[in-house]
Amino acid sequence: MFKKLTEYLKTHTRKSEKTPTIILGLSGGPDSVFLFYFLKQLQKEEPDERVNKEDSIKLIAAHLNHGWRENAHKDETFCKKLCEKYNIPLIIEHAKNLSVQPKFNGSKEEIGRKLRRHFFKTLCKKHNATYIALAHHQQDQQETFFMRLLRGTTLNGLTAMKPVDGIFLRPLLTTSKKEILEYLKQNNLDYIIDHTNESDSFLRNRIRKYVIPALQKCDDRFNKKLESTLEHLKQEDDFLDRLTEKVCDNVFAVRRNQKDTTTIGNKTEFANLDLAIQKRLIPYWLTKEKVIFSPSNTHIMEIIRFLKSPRGGTHSIHQTWCIKKQQNNFWIEKL
Repeated sequence: MFKKLTEYLKTHTRKSEKTPTIILGLSGGPDSVFLFYFLKQLQKEEPDERVNKEDSIKLIAAHLNHGWRENAHKDETFCKKLCEKYNIPLIIEHAKNLSVQPKFNGSKEEIGRKLRRHFFKTLCKKHNATYIALAHHQQDQQETFFMRLLRGTTLNGLTAMKPVDGIFLRPLLTTSKKEILEYLKQNNLDYIIDHTNESDSFLRNRIRKYVIPALQKCDDRFNKKLESTLEHLKQEDDFLDRLTEKVCDNVFAVRRNQKDTTTIGNKTEFANLDLAIQKRLIPYWLTKEKVIFSPSNTHIMEIIRFLKSPRGGTHSIHQTWCIKKQQNNFWIEKL
């Protein structure tokens, strides 16, 4: 199995990196422990045993204690002992000490995700890491698909998690939970069980316990066919990404003067686009302009209505950013 994962990792990582530094999100659960052993084995391989020198990695483990369970300290202790045993550096942080404390939006899962992402991104910058490795597996991918489907999402959202998403690396997306547990059992490897994963209080758990088993019972090809569907969706989403990039060149022009460089949008060109492309172009444009803001669909539609309105003016899109519109032109400015 590890041979297959090594090939997967090589396929989805940048070939130019000779010794990538990978920070592993280690919870102590079976999935992250499995990924720990895979990355540890990849790290210890001798040069003459590797396909090429790029396979060597520098591994750092990271554990975030959310402090939501009374026995959370046991997870922390387990991770410490595991890393000490194999001489792997471990960074432990408590969620209450993070500089970012997201507002509760009704989803504890979402709060936890935001806290972890902030923690990992901070470590990545501090240690100049290449990737953050996360242990999401095939069933996590299925659950994510149905969670997004139930909550309403875009085509991009339905593609679920990506093997490589910026600094985030997920090498287990085609590995099943059954394969993970079987490997750990066969090799007599310990891990921690988080019993909150069984609680019906969380949507992900309800999908895992009731929805997916029902679909698997309906058709034993479910796992394979859903994976195929996700691949088809990804291909179409990738095509639309490439199309959006080309459209961007038609809508925007770069104007340079002595003070700065400004990207100017053409209102007429933008208004003539199909709504589906307009909705993709807005976040692409904001990212290209280095606007630190991830707009929701509601925000995107507000921006589109503003740009298609015949009146000029200013539209605030963030605490420090706004879109200005004059005659047939529009652009982004800092407030």
